[in-house]
Amino acid sequence: MRNPTLIRVQLPAPEADRLEALFRSTDGRKLRDRLQIVLMAHRGRSRQDIAADLGVHRKTVTRWINAYCEAGIEGLRPRKAKGKAGNIPPALADEVKRWVIKGPAGQGLDRANWTHEELADHLRRVKGIRTSRSAVQRFCSGIGIRLYRPTYRHDRGDPVQQAKAREDLADLGRGRRPVTSSC
Repeated sequence: MRNPTLIRVQLPAPEADRLEALFRSTDGRKLRDRLQIVLMAHRGRSRQDIAADLGVHRKTVTRWINAYCEAGIEGLRPRKAKGKAGNIPPALADEVKRWVIKGPAGQGLDRANWTHEELADHLRRVKGIRTSRSAVQRFCSGIGIRLYRPTYRHDRGDPVQQAKAREDLADLGRGRRPVTSSC
């Protein structure tokens, strides 16, 4: 009687060497684990043993061996999930950048900096676009802006206020420091 947990993978020597070389050279853990599954099956290990050795379910072992048999190495490579397309139109990129640069105060809000959640709420109120905090974060990352590290420069500030601030800082530096004593 045949062992139902044994999956025979017969690889030609050059193909086994190629998989072994790829296994040793790749940095991606997912691809390494999948290559290891195929190589262990090629060496005659049962899928139960492979699953136990790698800490995965036996169905996972079967899935990756079947993927290799159907599509070769390309069947083992990790792919990004398709997912739903973002609902923030790319045409709003310049406007959102302006909002972030001007800050919430520039939009009539009483905050110093944006958060992704507040920007999502502002998009809903101003443009009628319902979106999540994480979608706004991905959108901002895609257009190269970070909310928590302002992109404005100090030379855009009011020169009179900057001079006053420098004087105030200098006065603080000249002021008396509290005396510390140890009793």
